[in-house]
Amino acid sequence: NLTLLINETVNLGRVLDKQKGIFKNRERGIFQFTMKDGYSEPAIEDVPDTPVRGKEQLIVDFGDTFLLNHVLKTSGMYDIIGALGYRNTDTLLTMVSYYVLCSHANSHVQDWWEGNYARILYPKAVLDSRRISEFLSVIGNEQVIRIFFQCCLKHLFAVSGESEGILIDSTGLPNSIHFPLTAISNHNGELHNEVRLIYVTQQDSGMPIYFRYCPGNVIDTSTLTRTIEELKQYGVNTKFAILDAGYYTDENIRLLYDHKISFVTRLKGNRRICRDLVKAHVPTMETKENLVRYNSRYAYISCVACELTEGHRAYAYIGVDIERKNSESRKTFRKAYDQKLSNDEVYQTMQSQGVFILVSSRRIAKDKILPAYYTRSQIEQVFDIGKNYAQMLPVRVHKEEAFRGHLLLTFMATVICKLIQDKTQHTHITLESMIVNLRNHTCKVYPDAVIVQEAFKKVNDCYKLFKITCPVQIHR
Repeated sequence: NLTLLINETVNLGRVLDKQKGIFKNRERGIFQFTMKDGYSEPAIEDVPDTPVRGKEQLIVDFGDTFLLNHVLKTSGMYDIIGALGYRNTDTLLTMVSYYVLCSHANSHVQDWWEGNYARILYPKAVLDSRRISEFLSVIGNEQVIRIFFQCCLKHLFAVSGESEGILIDSTGLPNSIHFPLTAISNHNGELHNEVRLIYVTQQDSGMPIYFRYCPGNVIDTSTLTRTIEELKQYGVNTKFAILDAGYYTDENIRLLYDHKISFVTRLKGNRRICRDLVKAHVPTMETKENLVRYNSRYAYISCVACELTEGHRAYAYIGVDIERKNSESRKTFRKAYDQKLSNDEVYQTMQSQGVFILVSSRRIAKDKILPAYYTRSQIEQVFDIGKNYAQMLPVRVHKEEAFRGHLLLTFMATVICKLIQDKTQHTHITLESMIVNLRNHTCKVYPDAVIVQEAFKKVNDCYKLFKITCPVQIHR
């Protein structure tokens, strides 16, 4: 121990780096002290790789981190994370694992690490609660994020091929913390204090390939141009885009045509072209030739040529969802009885019920247009994964730099969760049940080895999905 003599002796705690004056004690955590400057916060790169550890637990959770480590290595994510250049890879891998496997605040990460196999895999992780915010700020550096996307996209396209189609959508991240990105959003008539997060996914695989963010009061229509331009900087030459109705504006349509990007999107009912198409075609649509089946549902669909903007020809797919129309009609009939509506009022109301209009810059067979458009559900599933399993919410940071680092971690965790979830398709195993059951598979820690306890059936089922043989012993 080093001491400072003023009027009394002060114990600075455990020496971590004598030359740089870095110490750790219970009161201050990790800090820096010099006779010249007194107490200060050390730069994160100056903190030694091996901080003070508590007494090692002898039985720890094993299966969740063991399987996740296998996924990181076999999917290529382990190499991508290593390419980011963060000096303490153990810290980064621990935080990625924590974002996938836990839903607690970052202040609990060290408690989780101490009772988990992550402590054996990543022994040099620095997880002091005072350092987490600074860690997020470091990996939230724009240069780090660019390196990540360059490596991630290169690997993804090498494995699955460069998809011509992308899906673009956004979601709100409710946030009451005051920094420049927080703003009041009016999205579909609902007001929220939030940040807007934009994701891009690959159409074929549904895998997330990019993210952007903007203040909550920026409307979706103004983000499309910049999203496409940023994708170009990473070599993603979009040829086909499926967009939500919120991105439809004349300016965006001209942008897509100018960049020779084919597209499918939905028209909102308040646009004049939509009202004209409904009036002209819906009354005569219900014919055998227009009947189309989509999964277990049926719809009448008619395809007609149209002009979206001056000189830009497209195809409009006017559809009537039969099940939805019947449901809405029953509500109308009850309303007509209660409010004593006339037959003319009932008839006019029924003309727009169950109606939808999709537009496409290329002609698509009528029985293919709905499957093409509803691949949009893939990106909604990605947002569900991010919010429910990858700590996308709640936002627990107070600086924009740390917020970027948080988003990068949630993106990595979402990609990993999507990889795991894809493996569980057509099985009785869910991502949530997998994590819970694997966490219950423990190991005993000895000085030179880890002895893995017997795996029960639910755990073995998870291992079999990934073709993993559960070891008996792992040398340290």
